[in-house]
Formats: sequence, C-alpha cells, structure tokens
Amino acid sequence: MDILEILGRINNVLWGPPSLILLFGTGLFLTFVLKGLQFRRLIYAFKLGFTKEDSKDAAAEGDVSHFKALMTALAATIGNGNIAGVATAITLGGPGAIFWMWIVGLLGMATKYGEALLAVKYRVKNDKGEYSSGPMYYIERGLGKKFKWLAIAFALFGAFAALGIGNSVQSNTIADVTSNSFGMANWVTGLILVVLVSVIIFGGIQRISTVASFFVPIMAFLYMGGAILILILNYDMIIPAFELIFYYAFNPVAAAGGFLGVVVSEAIRNGVARGIFSNEAGLGTAALIAGNARADHPVKQALVAMTGTFIVTIIVCTMTGLTLLITGFWDPSGGLLSGVAHDGSLEGGALTSAAFASVLGVVGEYIVSFSVIFFGFSTIVGWYVYGEKCFEYLAGSKGIAGYRLVYIAACGVGTIANLATVWAFADMANALMMIPNLVALLLLWKVIVAETNDYFTNFYENAKVAAGSAQKKVS
Repeated sequence: MDILEILGRINNVLWGPPSLILLFGTGLFLTFVLKGLQFRRLIYAFKLGFTKEDSKDAAAEGDVSHFKALMTALAATIGNGNIAGVATAITLGGPGAIFWMWIVGLLGMATKYGEALLAVKYRVKNDKGEYSSGPMYYIERGLGKKFKWLAIAFALFGAFAALGIGNSVQSNTIADVTSNSFGMANWVTGLILVVLVSVIIFGGIQRISTVASFFVPIMAFLYMGGAILILILNYDMIIPAFELIFYYAFNPVAAAGGFLGVVVSEAIRNGVARGIFSNEAGLGTAALIAGNARADHPVKQALVAMTGTFIVTIIVCTMTGLTLLITGFWDPSGGLLSGVAHDGSLEGGALTSAAFASVLGVVGEYIVSFSVIFFGFSTIVGWYVYGEKCFEYLAGSKGIAGYRLVYIAACGVGTIANLATVWAFADMANALMMIPNLVALLLLWKVIVAETNDYFTNFYENAKVAAGSAQKKVS
C-alpha cells in the first residue's frame, strides 16, 4: 500500500458523514442563532472592511488595520484553491461539486464570523508585544484549562497543516503552471520561491500584511477580469452552465468519453473538501490573523472576516467553475457544453490555464499563469502567519526560527512532489484542524451571540445616532 492510498483511506474517514454533519451543522446552527447575520449585515460588513476606519477605531488596540487583516487573510485564502482546487473538484466530483462549494461558503460565513469574534475577544499579547490569537486561545481561555488538550491538538494540527494546504500545495501548483507555461524546471521554481518567501516572512507580520495589501487586490481584479470577459463572450452558455451545476448536485454524472463518471456523494465530498480548501471556513485560520486587527469591538473584525468567505467562494470560485464548464475543459471528451476536447493530461491550475487560453488565447493563459504564481505566493506567505501562531502556542517564540526553516524547506519540496499526494495530504490536515475548532465554536456559541447582541444593541445603535447628529450639524 503506497502513501497515496493510505492518505486516501484516512481522508475517507476524516471527510466521512460525521465530519460533514459537524461542518454543516455548525454553520447551520450559527446561522440560526445569529438570525442569518451573514446575509442581513453583509453590506455593512463590506463597508467596514473597505472604507477608511474612523479615528476611534484607528486608536483601538491591534497591530494592523481591518483592511490589512482582511487582505492578509485573503492572501492566505484566495489562492490555488480557487484556481486549481475548483478544477480538481469538478474533474473529481462533476459540475455539482460547485453547488456544494456554495453551500459550504454561505454557511461558512457564519462560522468564520464566530471564529474572528472569539479571536479578538480572547487574544493575548506575546513577548514581542504583538497580538496572538486563534482557536487555541479561545479554547483555553473561553472553555477553561480542562480543554487545553483540545487547544494543543488544534495548534499541532495547524502548524502541521500550514506546511501542506498553505505551502506545498501552493508551490506544487505554481511549479506545474510555470512548467507548462514557461518551460521552467520545477527545481528552479522551487529555488526562486524559497528565496522570495524567506525575504518576506523574516520581515514579520507588518511586512507580510503590506505585501498582501498590495498584491491581492491587483491579482484578484486581473483574474476576475479575465473570467468575466470569457463569460461575456460566451453569455449564451451561462444559464446552461448553472443548470449543470444544480442538476448534478443531486444526480450522478454518467461516464462519457474521458470522464469516468461520479456519484452524488463524490460531488458532495469534493465540493465540501475543496470548498473548505478555498475559503477555510471552519478551519479556524481566520482567527489566527483576526486578533491582530485594530478593533474596538470583536464584532467589527468578525464582520470584516466573513466578507472574505463571500469573496472567495461565491465570487472567485464561481468564476472559475463557470469558465471550466463553459469551455468544457473539466471533461476530456469535450464537456457537456462547448465540445472542446483535450488529451486528459492536464490537472489543477494547468487545466484552468488551458480553459482561459481556449477563449482568450495566449493572454488568457498568462492571466491564469500569473494569477496562480502570485496568488500561490501570497498564500504561502499568508499561511506562514497561521503556522507561526500555532507553533508559538506550542513552543513559545524562541522556537519560531526553526519553524521558519522547516516552512521554507516545505515550500521547495512541494514543487517536486506528486500532485495527488500533496492534495491528499492537504485534505487530511484540513480535517484535523477543522474538528477541534468546530467543537469549540459550538461550545462557545453563547459568547458569540452575547457579543453580537451587545454590539448591535449598544455600540452600533449609538454610532448611528452620533453619525445622524453630526450630519444634522453639517446641514
């Protein structure tokens, strides 16, 4: 039995019915007790994240602004899960996998809201004067010392997962695309990444957040601009593509041509697993950076954090999915829409790149290629923050230098590793992070609701009254 088969069996257990029920159940439960807050307050949440913070909030304690915290989280989240991960989900689970990615995303907004709220409420300062936060802190400080074992479990799995989902998966996909698009040897890509990642992460959270704030908006608009252009040029196929998504969310895909066919359970499993990979709702990663944000109330950063899930899954992943379905590149036989065929050798990011190129030519290929490179690079850098926070909880700040070296080495190794093995490893690590975090969220739900009610009853309403008074004076 080889390593891939072993990982496959482990993932079948970890991503089995109990974990899916826990994931969906947590999102549903928080959506219910918060009265659909992720839908009711979405516009306000975007306003908080993308407008200049008021003077009171700017004076609040924290290391970075709401915007920089969101961009750092997006740097770690908008990555190859949205490009390569969506392609993998569809090729393994069929068009219906996209529907289950949506469900994970919509429910995950409430989950991520809860994670970020608890992160700010229970954050602590480390010996460098920076804030540290994450599930391990709200487990220990919110649930008490008797749950410290659960906090240690999350931190251990988080430090471990950072080497996979946030690092080697990204470098592997970058190497795959640079090889296909530019003919660059994988080891050369690995060497370049190792040097660049080293320069950034040794600069600490401020340098990482600054790099993320610069690169993420530019690359997101570039990638989405290309996807939108493809949709405009093929507008007549958009509705049929959505029909495929909804139909195959509940019906098996028959084998045809180069496509092997999948049952509904595979659409669900791949949609959920890749959905979690793309937006990280439920993993607890949002909590690892949210505590660094300047916020005078935990709810503020929680609202900002949940917008990241909407951006990543509902917008970016949908764009990728529709592009793959419309061009037919998800199916080697030519797909169910366009009739474009390929030899079946393309995987992950290279498949998405080929889909863009089939409509936009070499420009489309380069849009995806550079998006994969920069999104992947920003994810590697952003996820380092997550890994460091987890490792710091376990071993203190003195051992961080050693973890950095391991992280950098994993980046290089990822470029020459087997794609399927790397993805399987990432799926396993995700599940191991997710379970302790979701258990903690369910046990701390009353705290989440109480803080939310406090903000919207006292803080938010008072702010509106003050704003109204100021407007009257101006008038």
